Amino acid sequence: MLLYNKNMETFTQLNLNQSLMQSISRMQFKIPTPIQAQAIPPALLGKDILGTAQTGTGKTLCYGIACLNKLLTDKSSGALIVCPTRELAVQVGEVLSGLIEHKMNIKSATLIGGESIQKQLKQLGRRPRLIIGTPGRLNDHLQRKSLRLNETYFLVLDETDRMLDMGFTPQIEQILKYVPKRHQTLLFSATLPQNIIRIAERYLNAPIRIRVGSTTTPITKIKQEVMQVSEGDKYNVLLDQLHNRKGSILLFVKTKRNADKMVDRLRDDGHSCDCMHGNLRQSKRQRTLIAFRSEKIRILVSTELAARGLDVPSIQHVINYHLPQVPEDFIHRIGRTARAGAEGCALTFITPNDRQMWNEIQRLVNPNAKQEFNTFKKSNRIRKRFSRFKQRGNNKNKNFKDNYFDRFKNGNASKKKRSKFKSDRFSNDQPRGKKKFYFKSNNSKNDNRKKSKSSFRFKKHRNNRRGKNRAF
Repeated sequence: MLLYNKNMETFTQLNLNQSLMQSISRMQFKIPTPIQAQAIPPALLGKDILGTAQTGTGKTLCYGIACLNKLLTDKSSGALIVCPTRELAVQVGEVLSGLIEHKMNIKSATLIGGESIQKQLKQLGRRPRLIIGTPGRLNDHLQRKSLRLNETYFLVLDETDRMLDMGFTPQIEQILKYVPKRHQTLLFSATLPQNIIRIAERYLNAPIRIRVGSTTTPITKIKQEVMQVSEGDKYNVLLDQLHNRKGSILLFVKTKRNADKMVDRLRDDGHSCDCMHGNLRQSKRQRTLIAFRSEKIRILVSTELAARGLDVPSIQHVINYHLPQVPEDFIHRIGRTARAGAEGCALTFITPNDRQMWNEIQRLVNPNAKQEFNTFKKSNRIRKRFSRFKQRGNNKNKNFKDNYFDRFKNGNASKKKRSKFKSDRFSNDQPRGKKKFYFKSNNSKNDNRKKSKSSFRFKKHRNNRRGKNRAF
């Protein structure tokens, strides 16, 4: 694996197609970002690339320029761009559409789930040379034989680590079976776990390794704030923060249900907001995203769905109401702000239940620093609450122990009191662990019958209480 260090300073230094160069100039792209400066030159030379960089560093334009230049110089070749989410695929399509002028004669198709198959079949009927899609829907079209990849030369796997986290490995491998052996592959990822390295070794041909910045360190222009709160006070603290902050806000919660509930509560408190999660229709998700970009709504409540790939330049604040399930997702979340050189703020709420996950996040972001959960100041309300709880619990345990041993010291407790504890099954004269043997009395048949009926009634009541068809 080669390491590429040569940089370009401007896009004019590249030997690009004249039409593409005019589009870049029209969109006012002048100075490339670090990942663009390092990745575009070898990509234009036909090299396979394994690139890692933080979110918001311009990876889309990086492979987009190289892709379109290949399609313009080689009229018989096609390109395939695979994305993990529908939103990212739509966004990539919009960016590349801005670069494609009418005279280039490059047709494209976006194949994602949640949209009409018939509409996509119509797009494929125009024989597009540029295909953008998600793994699941791409495989659907391949099985239908409505999509052919036999002319694909340029292959892009965008946000590959995210695709693997979402369980798309079998779908990706299936797609690669339809791609010709002779092709160029560009693999981009925000992180570089071991499974990414294995895929690169298997499918990339002598790739050039490009790494820009630290993939575990947030962008320096992000102002990070941490607030330690109790679970009961968290929402009220959130309202205070929303009141004191200006600009658009991306609010992360743990689950889809949390997102729906949060939107209802915020709307009741007079905030303009909406949510994004996997249970919503694609059309609804798109309308919400458009409304957020156009600042018709101020607050976007989202699950982990929006943590990757969404390019909304106007996000001033990211608030982690709940911590992510995976430490790496923290970097992707706060990377939604401070994009394209802008400044932004990231606020994270920490509760006592978040101690373990927060320490894992701190070890990822700054492994050399000793940052522990208890370094953050607790409010007086929280401190008093926990001290009362601790004191009450200690006194309770102490009283229980004293009463227990006073009653049963030397075996002097009465049978009436001893019957409340399991220890009455053991004889004081016998070693612990050996049970006393009890002999049945000569009860009448009626007594036995009554006993069995009462036992049956108890069992029936207990089964009804637990639920007849309870699943374990």
